[in-house]
Amino acid sequence: MASHPNPTPAARLTSLDVFRGATIAAMILVNNPGSGDDVYAPLRHAEWHGWTFTDVIFPFFLWIVGVAMTLSFARRKERGDDRGRLLLHVLLRSAIIFAIGFFLSGFPNFAFATIRIPGVLQRIAVCYLIAAAIFLFTGVRGQIAAVLSLLGGYWALMTLYPTPGCGAGALEMGCNFAQYVDSLALSGHMWSHTKTWDPEGIVSTLPAIATTLFGALAGHILRLPRSEAEKTAWLFAGGNALLFAGSVLSLWMPFNKSLWTTPYSVLMAGLAMNAFAVCYWLVDVQGYRRWSRPFAIFGMNAIAAFVLSGLLGRLLAILKVDGVTLHQIVYDGAFAPLASPKNASLLFALANVAVLYGVAYFLYRRRWFVRF
Repeated sequence: MASHPNPTPAARLTSLDVFRGATIAAMILVNNPGSGDDVYAPLRHAEWHGWTFTDVIFPFFLWIVGVAMTLSFARRKERGDDRGRLLLHVLLRSAIIFAIGFFLSGFPNFAFATIRIPGVLQRIAVCYLIAAAIFLFTGVRGQIAAVLSLLGGYWALMTLYPTPGCGAGALEMGCNFAQYVDSLALSGHMWSHTKTWDPEGIVSTLPAIATTLFGALAGHILRLPRSEAEKTAWLFAGGNALLFAGSVLSLWMPFNKSLWTTPYSVLMAGLAMNAFAVCYWLVDVQGYRRWSRPFAIFGMNAIAAFVLSGLLGRLLAILKVDGVTLHQIVYDGAFAPLASPKNASLLFALANVAVLYGVAYFLYRRRWFVRF
C-alpha cells in the first residue's frame, strides 16, 4: 500500500473514476442495511436465478478493473516495457488485494480452521491477475479468444460434466458442477450463509475473468484514434450487442449471479458498457462534472472505501453495550423512529455511504490516494 501525492496523469478519464465511485457507493449501500429483514427487493441479490440492481454491482467493478488495466498497461506494452516486470507488478498487487480480502474474511476472530477463503476482494485479485496475464501476452484477437474460451468452457463444464448426485446440466442451488468443485476444494472454508457452496467459488471465477476481459476490450475502444463521439457510439454499439447476445443465451442457460453463468457475464458486460458510455459522454465529452464530483472522489479511493466499509460493518456488529450491538443501538435509536422499517433500513445504509464519503473526501483533500 502506498500514498501518492499526485494520482492523476493527464490522460486519466474522470468518467472512469466517476463510474468506479458510483459502483463502490452502490456496493456500500447494499452491503449495509439497517435491518436484514427490511430491505427493498432491488437492494437484495436475486435468490437464485434472475438478477436485481444489486447483482449488477460486482460485475461492474470487475469490468472497470479491465478498462483500467488496458489504459494502464497498453501504452507500456506498446513501447516495449518488460512484460515480465509488469506481470510481477500485477502479481504483487493481486497478492495484496487477496490478503486484504482474506483479512476481512477472518476479522476479528481469525478462526483459521473455518475461515472463508473466497470473497469479493479475493475474486477481484484472481480476476485481475489472470486477465492481466492474458492482456500482457496477447493482442485484441487473443483477448477475444480468451473470452470465448472462458465462457464456452464454463458453459461446457456446467452443462456436460456428470456431476455426482446431480447429473449433467444441473443448475440447482445445492446441486451443480461449481458447487461440487467447491465442496471438494473448499470444504469448511465457504460462505457462512451457505456452508455448502460459495458465490465467489473456484469454477464460477472463470466467467468472472471473462467479465474483466470484456472491460479490457472496452478499454481498447477508448484508445482508438477516433473522435469522442465515435468512441461513445462504439461503446453503445458494443454494449447493445452484448445485451442482445446475453438475452439470446439466456434461452438455454439462466442469468445467475451466484453461478456467474455465461449469459449473466455477457449481459452484465453489456450493461456496464452502456452505463459507462453515458458517463463518458456526460463527464469527459460534454464536461458536465459538477454533479459527478462526489462519485469521482469516491472512485479515487475505491478499494480503501470498500475495506473501511467492511471493517465498520463488522465493528458495529461485534462491539456491544450491555449485551446489545452498536449496530442495533444506532439503528434503533437514530433510524427506526424516523420511518417505516424498510425506509429506516435504507436510511441507515445511506448513512454508511455518507460516512465513508466523508472519509474519502478527507483523503482527497489531503491528496492521499491509496493504491494497492
